Amino acid sequence: MGYEVKSSVEDSDLVEKRRGQIVAAATKLFSQHGFFRTTIKDIAGLAGISQGLIYQYVSDKEDVLLLVLLDVLDGYQREVPAALSPGTDPFARCLDAIRAYAKVVDKRRKATVLAYRSTQSLSENRRAIIQNRELETNQILAGVIGECIEAGYLRAVNLDILTYQIVMMAHAWALKHWFFKSRFSLDEYVEHHIDLVFHGVLTETGRAQWEATRKKT
Repeated sequence: MGYEVKSSVEDSDLVEKRRGQIVAAATKLFSQHGFFRTTIKDIAGLAGISQGLIYQYVSDKEDVLLLVLLDVLDGYQREVPAALSPGTDPFARCLDAIRAYAKVVDKRRKATVLAYRSTQSLSENRRAIIQNRELETNQILAGVIGECIEAGYLRAVNLDILTYQIVMMAHAWALKHWFFKSRFSLDEYVEHHIDLVFHGVLTETGRAQWEATRKKT
């Protein structure tokens, strides 16, 4: 992809700590004021560090936005696989993956909205990083959905379209949270959507498995 967020600090633990502070502050400010109206000085002030210190961990404000968006995508890569129990039934693994993906969105609602609002503000090479990382994280969902198709639980539908239906469902929790938060808990929201999405793609075997799963919850 030809781009890396560079740091002049060699201590990896310190880099992770400082960038965590920067990302938290930037996420709040970008969400409140927008990317262009927020300054490095603003971010430094909220993060509790000096403006000059920030430039030891990023090159410019675009790097900060890139780190904010990568934080969401990295969350998918860490937390979705961790929710999957090896050797379990493919249908159960698929449900676990969907629920875990939605939980990552819930933890990072502001950054998820920022991804829709501000990705186009990135330069082409930085934007390519986000797009490629998105494809990588989507493959986690696509993999478990594909396992369900192979096991005969789901019809052989277009895998990319079904994967993005699930992705967009999870993102909508952040994008329209003002509406959904007073009507559903996150778990209720996800279960309603799983029911809707799977209704048209379950085979008879899959439907029986889905009904058995619902009785356990």
